[in-house]
Amino acid sequence: MSRENTRNRRFALQANRLLLRVARNWLGIATVILGVYVTLPWVAPTLMHLGLRGPSEVLYTIYSPFCHQFAFRSFFIFGDQSAYPREVSGTDLAPFEDYAIQSPDFIAAYSAWYAHYHGGALPDMVTEGDLQEFTPWLQFGARDFRGSETMGYKTTLCERDIAIYTAIFVGAILFRRVRYRLRPVPLLLYAFLGLGPIALDGLSQMLGYPPFNFWPPRETLPIFRVITGAIFGLMNVWLGFPYLEMSFRETREQIEAKFRRAGIEIQSRPPA
Repeated sequence: MSRENTRNRRFALQANRLLLRVARNWLGIATVILGVYVTLPWVAPTLMHLGLRGPSEVLYTIYSPFCHQFAFRSFFIFGDQSAYPREVSGTDLAPFEDYAIQSPDFIAAYSAWYAHYHGGALPDMVTEGDLQEFTPWLQFGARDFRGSETMGYKTTLCERDIAIYTAIFVGAILFRRVRYRLRPVPLLLYAFLGLGPIALDGLSQMLGYPPFNFWPPRETLPIFRVITGAIFGLMNVWLGFPYLEMSFRETREQIEAKFRRAGIEIQSRPPA
């Protein structure tokens, strides 16, 4: 056997061993990744609170492609409230506008985006009434705004996304107990329970704003964002994880059979 063939065979053997290890431990790997993913959104505001703005900004930037990060739809820690919904939500919490108008950091972010959309012209004065409108400069200003000593600092994922991924993480832990018995949820039930509540809540909010304006604007309360997000996350586990288990089991069995045919001894153990 030539040296190149030997090298190719060694590479194929190592690749198959690695794939077998992943197939045997996919659930543990997924659970660890999910655990890190749902923990770091809370690390960023903690770093901000400790004055470590640089590392915190890295986390906000990493998560920014995956979430709108609007301050009025995010959780806050180390401040007066855990959330600051907009006044239109009708919440008993002090509204976002009351706090934002007093924050120089938010006003700076708001004004920068206002200038971006108005050819460099800055607003004469930002009033609380200006913040009642759902303008692009309000949205992007709220995205760039991290928080303050009074408000605390926001998580890198919004309330709904935090609920979704936390539920998926919890679901991954629970799935370990039923991985050999649980069948994928019927698609009709998934659509009704998983997609229905989150679509109804999110779309009814979106369609009240420009350019749709189908009805007066509404803002979803944090509790509804959490409930609909958590249901959606758990239903995704019920739908996707049984299929992943079946796929990785098939991959595991194929590689183990290939090793047996090649006379290669492998350690036999149950998947983790």
